[in-house]
Amino acid sequence: MKNLLTLFAFAVIMMLGMNNVSAQSLSQDQERPEVIAKTKVAELSSTLDLNGDQQRTLFRYYASHISNMQKYVDGKDASNAAVAADKKKYDAVFTEGVKKTLTAEQFKKWSSLQKQ
Repeated sequence: MKNLLTLFAFAVIMMLGMNNVSAQSLSQDQERPEVIAKTKVAELSSTLDLNGDQQRTLFRYYASHISNMQKYVDGKDASNAAVAADKKKYDAVFTEGVKKTLTAEQFKKWSSLQKQ
C-alpha cells in the first residue's frame, strides 16, 4: 500500500512538472526571432506578392534584425548614445537589405506599411 501511494504521488508530481515545462516552452517560442520573422514574412507575402527567393531572403533579414534588436536595443536605455547608435545601425542594415531584395514598387509599398 505504501509503495502504491508513493507511486501515485510520483506520477502526480511528474504530470504537474510536465505541464509547467510545456507551458514555458510555448510562451518562449512566440518570442523567438524565427517565429516573429516567419509571421512578418507571411503577412508581407500576400501584401507585396513576394516570390520564393524574396520570402527566404526577407525571412533571413527579419530574423537577423529582430535578433539584433532583442540583444542590443530592447530593454536598454533608449536615451543612451550607444543604444541609439546600435538601433540606427541595425535599422539601416535591415532597410538596405530589404531594398536590395524587393523591386522598386514593392519597396515603396513596404515603406508605406512601415510608417503605419
